[in-house]
Amino acid sequence: MATKKTPFSFQVRAIHRYLGYFLSGIMAVYAISGITLIFRKTELLKKEVITETILPSNLKIDALATALDRKLSLEKVEGDLFYFENGTYNQQTGLAVLKTMEVPFVLDKMQKLHKASTKSPLYYLNIFFGVALLFFVLSAFWMYAPKMPIFKKGIYFALGGAVLTLVLLFV
Repeated sequence: MATKKTPFSFQVRAIHRYLGYFLSGIMAVYAISGITLIFRKTELLKKEVITETILPSNLKIDALATALDRKLSLEKVEGDLFYFENGTYNQQTGLAVLKTMEVPFVLDKMQKLHKASTKSPLYYLNIFFGVALLFFVLSAFWMYAPKMPIFKKGIYFALGGAVLTLVLLFV
C-alpha cells in the first residue's frame, strides 16, 4: 500500500505550531525581562541593598577603588570617613558601606538572558532562541499559498514591520 506524502507546507506548519508552543514559555520570560530592562537606569522594581565590607585600614582612594572593584569619585572627607557616590569608607576601622539598587533575584536571573555572552551557558539558549525566531519569520510565509489574498496582506504587514523598525532605529 502506497503512503501519501505530506506536502512540505503542511510539515512547516506543524513544526511552526509545535515549536511555537514549546517556545511560548521562553518568549514570555524574554518579553518580561526585555520590558524591565528598558527601565534599568531607573529605580523601578529595585530595592536598596546595603553591603558592609571590612577592608584593610588606611587605604588611599585608588587602593579603595581596587578593593571594591568599582570606580570611585571622592566627594568629601570628614576625619577618617571618605564619602563617595553610594557609600563610605572609614580609614580607621576599614569598614566600607555600599548602597546599591538591585532588582529582585528572579528578575535579575531573567534579565541575564539578554546579557549572556559566550562565557555563559545561557549563550546556547540565546542562539537556539534566535534561530527558532528566524524559523518563525520564514515559516510564517508557508502558512498560506502565495496566490491567496491573505498571503499578500501578510507581505505588506511584514514590510510595514521592517520599515517601522528601521525608521525607529535611525530616528
